Amino acid sequence: MNCKKTALVTGASRGIGAAIADKLASEGYDLFLTCSNSLEDLTNIASAIKEKYNIECEFKKCDAGDPAQVKALFEEDFFKEKGLDVLVNNAGISYVGLLHEMADEDWERVISVNLGSVFYHSKYAVSIMLKKHSGKIINISSVWGSAGASTEVAYSASKGGVEAFTRSLAKELAPSGICVNALACGLIDTKMNSCFSKEDLCGVIEEIPCDRIGTAEEVAQAVYKLIEMPDYLTGQIVKIDGGWI
Repeated sequence: MNCKKTALVTGASRGIGAAIADKLASEGYDLFLTCSNSLEDLTNIASAIKEKYNIECEFKKCDAGDPAQVKALFEEDFFKEKGLDVLVNNAGISYVGLLHEMADEDWERVISVNLGSVFYHSKYAVSIMLKKHSGKIINISSVWGSAGASTEVAYSASKGGVEAFTRSLAKELAPSGICVNALACGLIDTKMNSCFSKEDLCGVIEEIPCDRIGTAEEVAQAVYKLIEMPDYLTGQIVKIDGGWI
């Protein structure tokens, strides 16, 4: 257990982000958690984590796709005093619909939250990590980032961008001792997938060799394993999809 290490997890008010926060807290990390909307949920999660694991856990409402808000986030005393060892870029939104019916602002929002946020947070995190000559950045991607998904063009494009970003930044930062990897998730049991009917989900499960949906806790375990991997593992896109894609 490494109680002095710190981590920032974006999109931590529910699902995968909340599970990642819980896992890192259980391993002794002090945390800073953010969300764009569900502040009440995030407050409850932070309180529960602090009580359960006796770690420091600060939180803030921050639109991950807004560069001004992200800049203000990194001006918090938490980062000035503690630095930052791990950044988990988890914040993301989906859009399901035909491309020719998609509004321009919806496209811009998906790209901003899913891809822009990775740039905004990494930019400031790297400046902190360079002072220690160490750090881990984990980006949460999707199997659609490489395979592509019909009616999810914007989402797929944003995640494809995340994966290219991951490979490129890893090469840039490797000489500085900072590792950058991504976890490409398959079908995970989260609220984001609640828009799909039971029939649709069953159809997908039939295609998954593991014959089930993954859990947010499994993703969190994989994130922690990536954080703990040797520094020679960088620039990788690791799939966690039950053998699906």
